[in-house]
Amino acid sequence: MASSGLLLLNKKAGFTSFDSLAGIKRAFNTGKVGHTGTLDKFASGLLLILIGCGVKLVNLFENSAKEYIARLKFGAETDTLDPEGTVIATGKIPSRDEIEAVLDNFRGDILQTPPAYSAIHVNGRRAHELVREGKNPEMKKRPVTVFELEILSWDTSEAEIFTRVSSGTYIRSLARDIALAAGSRAYLSALKRTKVDIFPLEDSVNDNGDKMSLINALRPLDKNLFEALSLPCFFIDDKAAKGFKHGQPLEDLFAPPLCGDAKKAGVFRKNEPNELLGILEKKNEKWAYAHVFKQQS
Repeated sequence: MASSGLLLLNKKAGFTSFDSLAGIKRAFNTGKVGHTGTLDKFASGLLLILIGCGVKLVNLFENSAKEYIARLKFGAETDTLDPEGTVIATGKIPSRDEIEAVLDNFRGDILQTPPAYSAIHVNGRRAHELVREGKNPEMKKRPVTVFELEILSWDTSEAEIFTRVSSGTYIRSLARDIALAAGSRAYLSALKRTKVDIFPLEDSVNDNGDKMSLINALRPLDKNLFEALSLPCFFIDDKAAKGFKHGQPLEDLFAPPLCGDAKKAGVFRKNEPNELLGILEKKNEKWAYAHVFKQQS
């Protein structure tokens, strides 16, 4: 049976997130591979890769905060808001003080318009597909949170920034909007994701064609993973585990009753505490089945 688990991958710039999965699929001899959040082709940095039955855990990371180091190129804006696009507007080169003066407008809870060149669905189609057909999809603003936003360095027409943001935040849009607020135009000339949730880039592995380095870097789907994500773990004996796998009512399987404030939880076999039996989710303040694994991963 193919291995299952979580892999921290350092994606190279110039490759799509999908392309970056090819070597992982070969190393683990499985097509069951997915990631928890796309990185643009021009971007580099951390991708969380779930392998085997681990793909069922993608939604554990759906609200994960992310950290980035980005380089903003002022004076021009491209249609894609990155270095691969075509310049569609130009503007003055702002000073560092002018940019610093507007950053407070982009800290905290904000409304953000996603890029037209994105995978967001508009009327059932990917926005970037519509744009490439010559259409102009309406990109509606949506709420995101910018927890931290600081300038790290400044070099004439470029600024390097650090930011920590909520899931769903587009750094390309952030660059565009910061420049517009300062009376300028900008696009991202470089982007590196340095952290997802509690996982830092420095703990990741490179895909250099070394199969064993990837295999050795695989993290198991055990209670340590759930505890690292601050998600509760519930442990049940063999009899309850059999009932769990057959979908018996949860209140009949757990003693004492289930509790916990989190929205997700892992269920493990008591005498084999690293065997993940399934996932629970909170619905209407009550725990319910989210997924039950057929066998040991």
